[in-house]
Amino acid sequence: MQDLTSRLQWRHLRLIHAIDEHGQLSVAAQRLSITQPAASRMLAEVEAMVGQPLFARTPKGMVPTDIARVLIRHAGGLLRGLADTVDEVTAFGAGRTGTVRVGSVTGAAIAYVVPAIQRLKQDVEGAEVYVGVGPSDTLMQHMLDGEYDFVLARVPTDLDPRAFDIMDWRNEKAEFLIRAGHPLTRIARPSITDLAGYGWVAQATGTPMRRAVEEAFIAHNVPLPDDVVTTTSLLVMIAYLQTSDLISPVSSEVGDLVRSSGVGGIQAIAVREPMVISPYHLIQRKSVMLSPLAQRLRNLVVDGLSKPLA
Repeated sequence: MQDLTSRLQWRHLRLIHAIDEHGQLSVAAQRLSITQPAASRMLAEVEAMVGQPLFARTPKGMVPTDIARVLIRHAGGLLRGLADTVDEVTAFGAGRTGTVRVGSVTGAAIAYVVPAIQRLKQDVEGAEVYVGVGPSDTLMQHMLDGEYDFVLARVPTDLDPRAFDIMDWRNEKAEFLIRAGHPLTRIARPSITDLAGYGWVAQATGTPMRRAVEEAFIAHNVPLPDDVVTTTSLLVMIAYLQTSDLISPVSSEVGDLVRSSGVGGIQAIAVREPMVISPYHLIQRKSVMLSPLAQRLRNLVVDGLSKPLA
């Protein structure tokens, strides 16, 4: 028996499998879109390789011999595996499977990343999506380290923006989270001056959110608080607010989420004076090609960002 590893081909396996399935050489040839003489020659090639007949011709059709059954059993598994491979490669190329990793500041994650993932999941099978939420400097560093395909963030001042593709943008507005029953709930539309004297649970000094709120307080001659707990965790903020009169500056997207869900008895209030935070952008590294799945998710995020604000 000749070396089958180097000579047996996928077309041979397809023919053997088709003959076994249909019992007729002519039907097998038709299914494979080849002529019957070509199928006959191909069958003869395989029989020459194994040194034995593969099918007995009977009035009821072609019946596989014992050695043919061995080939047929393995051919079925190999052909299914090949079909699965082709399907998976095709799906990956079309962005219907794979892994995508995106980083985002909190407000953008709620407003644009989550809805984009929900749309992606409607027609994507087997896609794994990882979302990281944090401050812009951390997100940008993680993207530079290859941990994110793209981010919704702000470019820190110590990085050269020319190293990135910087696309669609959105401003954020600041609101405040407070506990149910907080003294501020008795004011229909509080002003910044009404917030004087309350401590903060806030992001670190220098972050866009913290800077925007501090600038608004200073502009209205309202003293900044001495009592400040610093955290980037929304869960820590909520846990702290539940048992104190501290207030937490957050993006309006977080405020909307709290209003719609009633998280932990926490309320969101907007002050009369607008507090606008510097815009974030959709950012990816230059000269880095995204996978088809990452491209699909990015495009869905872009679609959301391109819609006018309500």
